[in-house]
Amino acid sequence: MKVLVTVKEVAEAADDFEIDGLDIAPEYLEYDLNEWDEYAVEAAVQLVEAGHADEVVSVTIGPERAEETIRMALAKGVDRAIRVWDDDVEQAGLLSVDAKADILGAVVAEEEPDLVLTGVQANDDGFGATGVSLAERVGYEWAAVVNDLELDGETAKVHRELEGGVEEHTEIDLPAVLTIQTGINEPRYASLRGIRQAQSKEIAPKGLADLGLDASTVGSALRMTAMYEPETESDATIFEGDAAETAAQLATVLREKGVGAE
Repeated sequence: MKVLVTVKEVAEAADDFEIDGLDIAPEYLEYDLNEWDEYAVEAAVQLVEAGHADEVVSVTIGPERAEETIRMALAKGVDRAIRVWDDDVEQAGLLSVDAKADILGAVVAEEEPDLVLTGVQANDDGFGATGVSLAERVGYEWAAVVNDLELDGETAKVHRELEGGVEEHTEIDLPAVLTIQTGINEPRYASLRGIRQAQSKEIAPKGLADLGLDASTVGSALRMTAMYEPETESDATIFEGDAAETAAQLATVLREKGVGAE
């Protein structure tokens, strides 16, 4: 059995940062593996360790810079990786869910995995729709927000976390796409040995043309039009002086607002 895991590199801004045009200035950004995808990677590796899967392949849509993040997934047990990027993807800017599903769908068609695992959502855009959109593209059955997974032959037994604390138990026939929720497992740390081994594992770069796609795939109505820090408003009153003075000021305010003992 082959498991394909979609992973994404996401950026986290420093507490104090500056905006440069339509983005945060790069010197204030740190990049890491998307939190939800860490759980998906762990779920895939555990399937190999349990004897249910033979190979775990990851796929990322991202620039060459993302390979450092991809190596961490390889260090945790992913066997090989695919990174999709070219000039057309870069120029497209903010990719829509449809564009991501088309790209990932082409990778699924090429790799023919038995099971696809994605994170429920990404830390940066929070769309939460790529996994189920991918399932629709490739014609796989799917289950979203999965917080427990067992494989029984060609069937995935899953628990799904629904609103209001409701949990659904269901069975999904393979091949399938499952979006993985945080808390399904405890993602492992990359061992020193795993980090060394990851350096020799394959990261295959692919452009749209390699997947039978073209620039029209990444055309999108999504556009970034502005970025700004929201202004904060506060009605806080600051009292100055010693304890007696500030207590008197507070008492005055409370009386003016009708607060006090009768």
